[in-house]
Amino acid sequence: MPDDFATSVGLGSRVRVSLHGRRVGGWVVEDDVVSDVTATLKPIAKSSGLGPDADVLALCEWAAHRWCAGRLRPLLVTASPPVVVHRAGTPRRTTVVAEPSSPATTSLIERGGGVLRLPPTADQLPAILSAARVGPALVVCPSVEGARALAARLRRTAVSVALVPDDWAQARGGVDVVIGARQAAFAPCPGLAVALLLDEHDEALQEERTPTWHARDVLVERARRAGAVFVAVSPTPSAMVRHERFVLAPPVDRESAAWPEVSIVDRRSVEPWKRSLVSDELIAELRDHGRRVACVVNTKGQARLVACRQCRELARCESCGASVAEIDEGTLTCASCSTSRATLCASCGSTAMARVKPGTTRLRAEIEAAAHRSVMEVTGSSTFDDTSCDVFVGTEAVLHRVRRIDTVVFLDFDAELLAPRYRAAEQAMSLLVRAGRLVGPRGRGGHVLVQTTLVDHDVITSAVTGDPGVAAERETARRRDLALPPFSALALVEGDDAESFTMRLGTDVMVARHGDEFLVRAPSPDLLADAVARADRPAGVRIEVDPPRV
Repeated sequence: MPDDFATSVGLGSRVRVSLHGRRVGGWVVEDDVVSDVTATLKPIAKSSGLGPDADVLALCEWAAHRWCAGRLRPLLVTASPPVVVHRAGTPRRTTVVAEPSSPATTSLIERGGGVLRLPPTADQLPAILSAARVGPALVVCPSVEGARALAARLRRTAVSVALVPDDWAQARGGVDVVIGARQAAFAPCPGLAVALLLDEHDEALQEERTPTWHARDVLVERARRAGAVFVAVSPTPSAMVRHERFVLAPPVDRESAAWPEVSIVDRRSVEPWKRSLVSDELIAELRDHGRRVACVVNTKGQARLVACRQCRELARCESCGASVAEIDEGTLTCASCSTSRATLCASCGSTAMARVKPGTTRLRAEIEAAAHRSVMEVTGSSTFDDTSCDVFVGTEAVLHRVRRIDTVVFLDFDAELLAPRYRAAEQAMSLLVRAGRLVGPRGRGGHVLVQTTLVDHDVITSAVTGDPGVAAERETARRRDLALPPFSALALVEGDDAESFTMRLGTDVMVARHGDEFLVRAPSPDLLADAVARADRPAGVRIEVDPPRV
């Protein structure tokens, strides 16, 4: 290292070096190294400013092992500022006394952390202010927009705030609250006292690209290393975060009042192969021209659900309860656990089955005819002006892209409850939470309409009563019985040499083939990571640890 960089370059610093005639960027990941290389080493060519400090650098190395990353670089990029930062900002720590505070959050912090079950329409700001009163708080939200809105509100309370990644330098210097979306889990926060995760149930908190790290697990480990407190906040906390943690919920009546008004349309009496998803109850909402209505159905392609023509029972997997599909003629197969059986109704024994439900394009025309007003189709890729129409139909993207809705209608909630994914129940609850935030709490005039044949499902019971604990208890028991996370660890392996690679993982794991992918199951995340680290990993093999949709 040149003497010119002695004071500006340290662990985690970003530098540039000459390699094969060009300059490439990198990070300093170790110092005071005794090298046995006899050749002349090239000096560092340039300092590119600050990167993760020593503690966050060690956290990145842990995360690379935990999520079976082939390289450390993606995590170092996440932990570094988006622009060159040569010096940290001026410390701006204050004594936080701002109101309102959250007695429940304070109680959890005093007992060493845990989970706060906060209803969908409750304000999250008091929880943040209570965390900031203890010391520097690192707050992670699912979305950039949500983090920006909370940061603006915090600034109005005179709390010093750094919104990352934009205010990375200020965060490194020291503030009361460092806040941001998923990547803020690796943001600088000197003197970290409380790690606060908002909307822990939201899938946006998990990185989609490999390594598929989750902000929840990163914050838990970061708090443990720093001697800080970890608190998760969610209307419907996942089984992962509830496992072996204390969950604090509001009184039943207060929690129920902050959930939306949910009504159920029982579709069991309608023949599934002939039925329309436009029910009488939906038509009544559509023809009230004073209401803005969003209709949700997560179906764009061919129908997957099948039902018995004789007794009208939906076909479900006898092992895990997910939906089954007739992929091969004469065979019903579960995409979740791969169990197969003959095309036979488990309820009445009939072999006559029918596919269920249309896609969004056909539904738009059908809803428009029933509503007597124009209907806009919304998908994740569509562009539109939501002020030009009052009725919308589309995938769940409509819940994120349309504002000010009076009624949210789930046209076919069976598709969510019976999805061939082990997290189907949690993901269905997450949709109801999002709908609840759009329409508001009970008594405000908003309304969530759920069309289903599974009227006794735990998720339906929880939504109607405003008590997510009902579904949570049953989900934990089901995961325990089936040895699913958090009672095991899962990874999807794919690539040209995936099969030979999984055969080298050893006896600590079990491997099941799903088409061109291989599902690896281990008793714990540590055992899974260790097994992958020991095996010779070919280039081109992709490993998705903690896959959310299997």
